[in-house]
Amino acid sequence: MADFNNFGASDEDNAEIKKYTLEVEADTDNFESWEKLIRACEGQEGGLNRNSSPQALATLRDVYDRFLLKFPLLFGYWKKYADLEFNISGPESAEMIYERGCASITNCVDLWASYCSFKMETTHTPHLVRELFERAATCVGLDFLSHPFWDKYLEYEERQEAQDKIFAILQRVIHIPMHQYARYFERFRQLAHSRPIKELVPAETLARFRAEVEAESAAYGVVSRPELEVERDIRAKIDTLFYDIFQKTQDETAKRWTYESEVKRPYFHVTELENAQLANWRKYLDFEEGEGDYARTAFLYERCVVTCALYDEFWLRYARWMSAQPGKEEEVRHIYMRAATLFVPISRPGIRLQFAYFEESCGRTGVARDIHEAILMQLPDCVEAIVSWANLERRQNGLDAAIQVYKAQIDSPQVNIFTKAVLVTRWAFLLWKIKGSVDEARTVFLKNVQWYADSRHFWEKWLEFELEQPTNAELEPQHAERVKHIFDELLAKSRISAQAKKELFLVYLTYLQERGGADAMKQFLTIDREIYGPASLAVLDKQPVSKENGVPRTPLDEATRAKAESRYPAYYEYYMEPEPSPQGTASFQ
Repeated sequence: MADFNNFGASDEDNAEIKKYTLEVEADTDNFESWEKLIRACEGQEGGLNRNSSPQALATLRDVYDRFLLKFPLLFGYWKKYADLEFNISGPESAEMIYERGCASITNCVDLWASYCSFKMETTHTPHLVRELFERAATCVGLDFLSHPFWDKYLEYEERQEAQDKIFAILQRVIHIPMHQYARYFERFRQLAHSRPIKELVPAETLARFRAEVEAESAAYGVVSRPELEVERDIRAKIDTLFYDIFQKTQDETAKRWTYESEVKRPYFHVTELENAQLANWRKYLDFEEGEGDYARTAFLYERCVVTCALYDEFWLRYARWMSAQPGKEEEVRHIYMRAATLFVPISRPGIRLQFAYFEESCGRTGVARDIHEAILMQLPDCVEAIVSWANLERRQNGLDAAIQVYKAQIDSPQVNIFTKAVLVTRWAFLLWKIKGSVDEARTVFLKNVQWYADSRHFWEKWLEFELEQPTNAELEPQHAERVKHIFDELLAKSRISAQAKKELFLVYLTYLQERGGADAMKQFLTIDREIYGPASLAVLDKQPVSKENGVPRTPLDEATRAKAESRYPAYYEYYMEPEPSPQGTASFQ
């Protein structure tokens, strides 16, 4: 970062930049703070130019670099940065910024058109300019609104007076469904009348048309005709062929207009999109996938993940679609990397876990392990990442390796008590379901209840464990005692809310009904009276608070109780079917 104390600006500029820098560092997601910081840097010394102090220029570049690292899809700022570099340092520096911008947002028509326009004005070597235009055509040529780029390409060739290249460009464009397809076709058709016939169609098509014309003439008894007449008839057939192309392009454009007309924001922004916009993108992707054209579908996905970059739903969908295409492993990896490292925040780790599963499936277990570790560096209490990591180790290195992951996290001071409670239950379930040792699993619950009695999840899993143990008529009384012990411990030791305890006791009532012995209804009615009865009879709020080292434990505060009673769903449980006609804005969460 530039030294804000010694960059040669006025004290007023210095103080303003310091102020906005602190705001940005306090909240790097605050777009308005970034904008204010950029304006403050641009306003140094009354406005920066090539004669400004090196310190002021370094400050400006540092801010732009950090801002565009954070928000690489804001094409307008790449253009602005390139213009600043051109005015300050000349075309070479500006070109470097354009290259960085086009690498960050490869399918931006406006940015590529600006870059090509810049290249036209600053480079006098035609093949270098054409190379850039061809790179741009690969990246943005299929865009429904790519006409500014194609217009710029045609303008350049007009300057070069290269009629053959203009015609070749138009031959490509008339096949692309786009907003202004008819304008390009009309120009192509007019130009075709003045071009040599051999340029209009491939040689084999031309030979076929000539043979058809000669056959038609022979059918009327004409053996020989002037070449001009033959060419006229061949051109008529070519014109019909071109009209068929026009009709096909028109039909394809009309199909897509249904969706394109509903795209209200085709660019990236940090604000949320309307639900209707996300619904339109889903339908558009469904349509393009159904058409079966790989290039067009991939291009639409790239457009979508610019506009919807902060919605991990579309990154996951893109990766799933790409993984179904043969030989696209590296492309899938690139999708996950972009989503995980640039756009989807770490607070929503699902896309990163999916990335880890992908890498593991490709045999890159070390990378998968690194992804889990990276999540936990930022989110040490992410239960799902810890469980996922333990399962990775179990699959690759066996049960002991998985248990070691749990033990390490349980011993970690960075992991809170309620996360540890979940990990203990997972450890017990591994011993039960993978190792097949019921006794070892039960011992884990019995030994740890003193530490995790305030976790609702702990009680739910302990109860689930005991209820799923197989029994028979001889063992059922012993089984009933174990279940009763759980609820005795719950009443004696847990500080979770009365409502949470009531919900757990409902399971016990069901157990007594369905599996209880001859005297079970006595116990049933006792619980019914003491847990669900009126305040004068209820025992939940009258239970003495359990003691720790002889000192009474205080009740849980509201915030702690909320954590104590949290549930821990898997990330894919959040991706439900979207509503058919949603209203309002769509949350990033």
